[in-house]
Amino acid sequence: MSNPFPWAKVILTTFGFMGSGYLIMKATTPTPEQTYASMAPDLRRKVDANRAARLAREQGTQQQANAQLNDPDAQKPIWADAPRS
Repeated sequence: MSNPFPWAKVILTTFGFMGSGYLIMKATTPTPEQTYASMAPDLRRKVDANRAARLAREQGTQQQANAQLNDPDAQKPIWADAPRS
């Protein structure tokens, strides 16, 4: 009679490998703050400029969304408007 396949051992070994990989990744990957601190000053300026531009775009989008939410005409569907000529 043949021995059954050792599923429990395979499963435990697989989880052991995955857990080890995860721990190595967490130990060696720098945080965003560490990455930013290790950048050259000219790269930091570019990152800061991109961040400011992104925040400005997000603020403009948020203002537009708030204006649309507060618009009384926004409650009716767009096809309910009279045709424009």
